[in-house]
Amino acid sequence: MSQRYDVIVIGAGPAGYIAAIRAAQLGFKVACVEKWISPAGEPALGGTCLNVGCIPSKALLASSEEFDKASHHLHEHGITVQGVSVDVARMVARKDGIVSKMTKGIEFLFRKNKITWLKGHGRVAGSADGWYRVEVTGSAPAEVEVSETRNLIIATGSKARHLPALPVDNQRICDNEGALAFTEVPARLGVIGAGVIGLELGSVWRRLGSRVTVLEAMPGFLAACDEAVAKECWKIFTRQGLDIQLGVKIGEVDTSGTTIKLPYVDAKGAAAVLEVDRLIVSVGRVPNTTDLGLETLGLVPDERGFIEVDDHCRTRLPGVFAIGDVVRGPMLAHKGEDEGVMVAELIAGQQPHIDYNCIPWVIYTSPEIAWVGRTEQQLKAEGREYKTGQFPFAANGRALGMQATEGFVKVLADARTDEVLGVHIIAATASDLIAEAAVAMEFKASAEDIARVCHPHPSMSEVMREAALATDRRALNM
Repeated sequence: MSQRYDVIVIGAGPAGYIAAIRAAQLGFKVACVEKWISPAGEPALGGTCLNVGCIPSKALLASSEEFDKASHHLHEHGITVQGVSVDVARMVARKDGIVSKMTKGIEFLFRKNKITWLKGHGRVAGSADGWYRVEVTGSAPAEVEVSETRNLIIATGSKARHLPALPVDNQRICDNEGALAFTEVPARLGVIGAGVIGLELGSVWRRLGSRVTVLEAMPGFLAACDEAVAKECWKIFTRQGLDIQLGVKIGEVDTSGTTIKLPYVDAKGAAAVLEVDRLIVSVGRVPNTTDLGLETLGLVPDERGFIEVDDHCRTRLPGVFAIGDVVRGPMLAHKGEDEGVMVAELIAGQQPHIDYNCIPWVIYTSPEIAWVGRTEQQLKAEGREYKTGQFPFAANGRALGMQATEGFVKVLADARTDEVLGVHIIAATASDLIAEAAVAMEFKASAEDIARVCHPHPSMSEVMREAALATDRRALNM
């Protein structure tokens, strides 16, 4: 006799485990399927984000920033440090410890909320009488557990996109997983792709001593960002030492020798060869929607692997939802979390809603890049009349004290109503500062609303207020 649940979630990344927890809070009997195995050989919750994505990469970014400060910047504070060195093994062990603590924390939350963890690979095996059948295969093929549910949530996340000409072995040629587990600092590091992952991981190893070259096929840099932000970031990152080549065409990699040789043609048509010790491939991600048995329900992903859903993540089948990286929209952990909450509340008969225009983006370089809402180029393309205000951190007392003066806040507001349409930040603390902008936009605030709110002094947040004031040419400190 199969076990029956009110809700089964396939996938325990941020979208899936949050959906499971919220459903359990609402009184449902919930199970969550997850097959992830940690490097130690143990089952683990948290998906890509906690195991080989957001959390471990930010741990290494923090470690590399501390090394960079000690090596190059503490003397400006009157602090003399000699003999600074990197213990990569210890740095990676610290990262692994943080990952383990976080994944164990989700296990605790599952126990607290009485969520059943079905360990293994989940596949849909059809439906009958309003019940969806899910088969979970454990570590041994013969270990198959069958469960049924009225409500099914697909939250299987995504995986790194690979290129045929660049075979990833996660030893010499790596995706995000291998790039987080280097045992030493490569003297020369190549990065394919100047997107979020490429810039973050390239930054980590550059600060630790690698000579980093980034090859990008697109002719523009950070096309998703506001143009003012992209231009400023280009200046900062190239000044830091990242060699970024745009508009390149990559040839077939040669790994026969002790180094990796990658021929390419640059934007001007000149042939060149990149020779490196390690190569990171970061050319986007693809949804994990193969081998899920969705065809048994007649639910076939599109040609890119995405599951079609409406604005509330409903598929065309009653009681079947899809959230996170397997559906349209940005592949962001917090976007998946919000969708998980929304779906659980829909199942409970509530009426939740997500404004996708108010989901913030962050790139955790140094300085960080964050934005929410429309870019200036998008507003121009839409023909919308707007006004803009910008204020630099170089004029902020707290930023000067922290030695974090690079960057600015840019506020875009409707020319007639003053409603905030977009906020774009380059700053050491952009990932935290952007939250104020997201809240303001959720409540349809005006630039005047932000400008009238008292911000603490001295603080980095004052730059947000000054940028809002600047939309009306009223900045007080410039």
